[in-house]
Amino acid sequence: MNEDALKLESQLCFAIVTAARNVVSIYRPILDPLGLTHPQYLVMLALWERAPQSLSELASALAVEPASLSPTIKRLESQGRVVRRRRAADERVLDIELTDDGRALRELALDVPRQVMERVGLGVDDVARLRDGLQPFAGGRATVTD
Repeated sequence: MNEDALKLESQLCFAIVTAARNVVSIYRPILDPLGLTHPQYLVMLALWERAPQSLSELASALAVEPASLSPTIKRLESQGRVVRRRRAADERVLDIELTDDGRALRELALDVPRQVMERVGLGVDDVARLRDGLQPFAGGRATVTD
């Protein structure tokens, strides 16, 4: 290792954090017409895959704490896109379900990935390689030893 190893632009963490902020800013004008923020879009993606989901299942799928997800769910509920219900078999469990409007929004969102790829100039294979290259850092799988 040399002195360049401690330069900001040499840091993997800085590159990933900067890229993450930039990716969210790319999504913003694409999601605005759908009335979604990026966190809301992620929630909807998870629910379009499988609904209902409990709050804890959804938080786990999105790699966030349930408490930090609650405000996003409440905003989606106030928009009429999801409903929160206590599970009949276990009232301690809060299930999140799509409304008809929430399900219909999926059709409008189908073009989001194409628009993102167009804005960044990447094709499907490029995006897949980039996404797959980040897997060592996803979901707490990366470990660092002393």
